[in-house]
Amino acid sequence: MKNKQYRELAVCGFEAVRALAEKHPEKIQRLFFNKDKARYFGDVCKTLAARKKPYKMVESDEELEKLTQSVHHQGVAAMIEEPVVPRLEMGTLEMWQREKARVLVLDRVGNANNFGAIVRSAAFFGITRIVIGEDDDQAQITTSAYRIAQGGMELVQVYRASSAAALVQASAGKMLRIGADHRAKRTLSDLRGMVGGSQGVLVVMGNEESGLSGEVRSSCDDLVKIPGTGEIESLNVAQAATLFLYELSLL
Repeated sequence: MKNKQYRELAVCGFEAVRALAEKHPEKIQRLFFNKDKARYFGDVCKTLAARKKPYKMVESDEELEKLTQSVHHQGVAAMIEEPVVPRLEMGTLEMWQREKARVLVLDRVGNANNFGAIVRSAAFFGITRIVIGEDDDQAQITTSAYRIAQGGMELVQVYRASSAAALVQASAGKMLRIGADHRAKRTLSDLRGMVGGSQGVLVVMGNEESGLSGEVRSSCDDLVKIPGTGEIESLNVAQAATLFLYELSLL
């Protein structure tokens, strides 16, 4: 939930707030927790007091529900400044090329819960760079995404591009561009043989309903699918991303 008056975003969920408090306490502007969770946040309360920032043990969970607009607060809510996702500059893309980086790109992944789950998997496997588009149907960093990421937002850097298609086109000759597509001929097991140790890789995951856009599909160097029995056409995008992220972590 965004608080337009204060330009804040509510971060809730025990693991999400605990990771925020441990790794980036300076981001917290206000902190609220119930009696059960008070013992976990003593250190950050001291930090907030030193910064003259408010914190409070709430009398009832209804106050947390009001702050977060969610019943899934898990007893704690931190208010942070509304996140500003940095734009991916050409210099950063060139640095990724030199570093042989492994990068995940989301092409209009529209569900905030899916986005959060992808961030969690990326953090788990150590893939620390994700790029999202500025498209209207691309999920952004929200209260729900933070909660589902279970602390992953503190370990992954999210960048923005005008669109996934524009990024894939701009990275021609700089990174190997792999699209996840259930209609592809190559399978996930082929990925390691496709990627040389001297090149960076972009893996692009498509929209939940329509998959990769036509522009992205035609601009990728290759397409890869996750093979199944064929009884179900494809996995949920967050599940599919987890498998691709695992493979990326091994390259």
